[in-house]
Amino acid sequence: MYHFNMNMGYSNIVAYARGDVTGDGIPDNVYLTGVKTPESPFVQNITLVIRDGRTGISTTIPLRENAGYNPTLFLGDFTGDGVDDILIGIASGGSGGMMYYYIYSFLHNMARLLFDFNVYNEQYQYTVTYKDQYKVEVVSKSNNQKYIIDISTRSAEYLNEIYDKNGKLKEPITGFVNPISGLYPVDFDSNGVYELLAYQKIAGRYNADSLGYIQNILKWKNSRFALDNQYVAIFGAQV
Repeated sequence: MYHFNMNMGYSNIVAYARGDVTGDGIPDNVYLTGVKTPESPFVQNITLVIRDGRTGISTTIPLRENAGYNPTLFLGDFTGDGVDDILIGIASGGSGGMMYYYIYSFLHNMARLLFDFNVYNEQYQYTVTYKDQYKVEVVSKSNNQKYIIDISTRSAEYLNEIYDKNGKLKEPITGFVNPISGLYPVDFDSNGVYELLAYQKIAGRYNADSLGYIQNILKWKNSRFALDNQYVAIFGAQV
């Protein structure tokens, strides 16, 4: 078992991956270290550590959000430069399933933050508005796209709380879209460069009232991750 002495307690390796992240053609060792909570899966002081495969020198990169559950690492080329980047995922543990995600480049031993979940959540905002005749309107503000979800297959009990017998809203109702809850590397065009598939849950009157998911496909363009495609995935009939 490897250990690193950190400022906060005694850190263990909580995730590990191996690949060339510096661009010199020699595989490097990439770790997430953290302080485990006794008798709990909660991990604190999660830190990115990169050990250069050529020199053996380790570089430590602190994370802004550095506490949570099930920290993971994935190495892959997201920018098209032929060198692995580092995707970090940490579960927040909250009821909404919110995740913390970062992507770092470490080309030429220089750390560069490519993706920050907080920046993403601020950029991709939505409105969710119930409409007459058993419809819910979802508007994506970042690209000015509108989607209509048909909820007429919901149970009579659910619909009767919201609509009168003529399908008119009894009162105005708004829902919401949760922060990012999933970020998956997918090589959609099979060119060796990964795109990002981001999930955000669409909720109705409360968080457990799930209506579907926003699915954003992000692609590296002009030195940033830009929206390439957007979909809304809806659930089938629910109570």
